[in-house]
Amino acid sequence: MRIGIPKEKNENETRVSLVPLSIPKLAKLGFDIVIEKGAGENSGYSDSEYEEKGAKISDLEDVMKSELVVSIDIPVFKMMKKGQMLACISDPFRNLKETKEIIDAGITLLSLEVIPRRLSKGQSMDVNSSQDNLSGYKAALMGSQHIAKMVPMMMTSAGTVRPAKFVIQGAAVAGLQAIATAKRLGAAVQAIDVRLAAKQDTESLGAKFIDVPGWKDAESSSGHASLFTDKDLQNAFDDALMGAVKDADVVITTARLFGSDAPKLFFGKENNDNMTKEMKEGSVIVDMNTDTGGNIIGSKEGEIVEENGVTIVGIPNLCRTIPNTASMLYSNNVTNFVTVLVDEGKLTINQEEEVLTGDEGGISAGYGGILIAEDGKIHENHTKLMEAMK
Repeated sequence: MRIGIPKEKNENETRVSLVPLSIPKLAKLGFDIVIEKGAGENSGYSDSEYEEKGAKISDLEDVMKSELVVSIDIPVFKMMKKGQMLACISDPFRNLKETKEIIDAGITLLSLEVIPRRLSKGQSMDVNSSQDNLSGYKAALMGSQHIAKMVPMMMTSAGTVRPAKFVIQGAAVAGLQAIATAKRLGAAVQAIDVRLAAKQDTESLGAKFIDVPGWKDAESSSGHASLFTDKDLQNAFDDALMGAVKDADVVITTARLFGSDAPKLFFGKENNDNMTKEMKEGSVIVDMNTDTGGNIIGSKEGEIVEENGVTIVGIPNLCRTIPNTASMLYSNNVTNFVTVLVDEGKLTINQEEEVLTGDEGGISAGYGGILIAEDGKIHENHTKLMEAMK
């Protein structure tokens, strides 16, 4: 069995999908590892480190001949042939054209971000959680970096410095880590989410949860957040969030919908579609989702801009700014995931494995597991993707 690790083709991508420390673990499973020359340089892993752990350094053509190719973004898949396996973050709904081409080529596509969230077995394989955790941490740091005031309370002979006020919109993995980091920095933190489960998680970290009158749970059967369908409830949510945002020094937005563009805030209430008009001059917004359209009107992917005296940080995939750690965690996820593909020394797709084919909640919502397609066909559990492909 052979795993190939290409250098990421996206010039903004600083991570690598496998680090040297993972190679001995994979070797015990029976894998030979081939790494494209320079693949780990941007994240601090040299070719010599890979070689010391037993990997072979080669060119891209050789790497792409491997039975299993592992990357972060979609690699140069046209160098692959029918029957090979590709494991990456393919984001199939937003990359429909490339996804269709991969499927038509007969390549088995394993999309690592589509792991069933409710499976305890899958938690150690969950690339979403490992990378979002780091992005949430960095979002809090970037927010504190761009405000012109101290974050923690300080009592000095010259007077008392009040703590900065942070508002975190969304309390899943990224949001919870942003809350925890902001609290460690000494900020006064509030958070809001559409899911009932988020209230307890938020308060356990010492933040205040923003209650919404008439609030109803908006968590889908697959464990993801979903949009409100009730206009009155959407307006109540907007009012509650705006009340906190007006007084905030830093607002971090984390709302992301699987398979769709990021939801814009304050679309449920007229005249609230531009939150910078309501915020204090000198405050900061960190929009974590500019790569999928952004949560804030006025945010720009990859840029830091100012609007109405408010700084908007639009740097996506903040985990890329910590590439050494991010690569290590991604590599651990991959190493754990590969174990479900090995059966008696061979790479095998086990149709009974829920990590691959999906759990009940996800399947009922139209989403399967990590296995997107095999033998030129979309897996039967990915009915939503089948519809999108038509």
